[in-house]
Amino acid sequence: MYFLRGIIISIVTFPGVVIHELAHQLFCRLFGVAVYKVTYFQLANPIGFVHHEIPKKSIHSLFISIGPFFLNSILGMVIAFPAVIPVAHIGHLTFTDYFLLYLGISISMHAFPSIGDANNIWAIVRHGPNTPMWLKVLSFPIVCIIYVGALGSIVWLDLLYGAAVSIWLPMAILSAMV
Repeated sequence: MYFLRGIIISIVTFPGVVIHELAHQLFCRLFGVAVYKVTYFQLANPIGFVHHEIPKKSIHSLFISIGPFFLNSILGMVIAFPAVIPVAHIGHLTFTDYFLLYLGISISMHAFPSIGDANNIWAIVRHGPNTPMWLKVLSFPIVCIIYVGALGSIVWLDLLYGAAVSIWLPMAILSAMV
């Protein structure tokens, strides 16, 4: 049942899935990590994936895994920002505003790295031969937060995050500017 719900949510919010996988691929390219295969969206488990070589540096593995958090969060906020302005100042929305809000929220709510991403971080950092201790210490809470985020998606934490990044954060920025 949970998997079926996840598929339905992913279909409705597919732009976020595509950007999530694009972020993994972008960070691979940024660090010179070869990408073997990318599936941006499919109606199977996993919904999307990026198969790449094992990075030579553990820090690169960490950034490839958490890259979607940064890209999806920033892009979701930037896309939704123009739609939040009418909410804050005019009070009514057009179809375009609703579409931008949908797009921003759907992209932002897929910012959380997956359990697979957490497992990749943990495996590379724990067993990487040249992983410095500071990176091991930094990675442990990141992996824990990813697991909590994955569990939180059962109670719509990902949707709450998407709404916070796409609506609340731009509204806070706008009210701070006034």
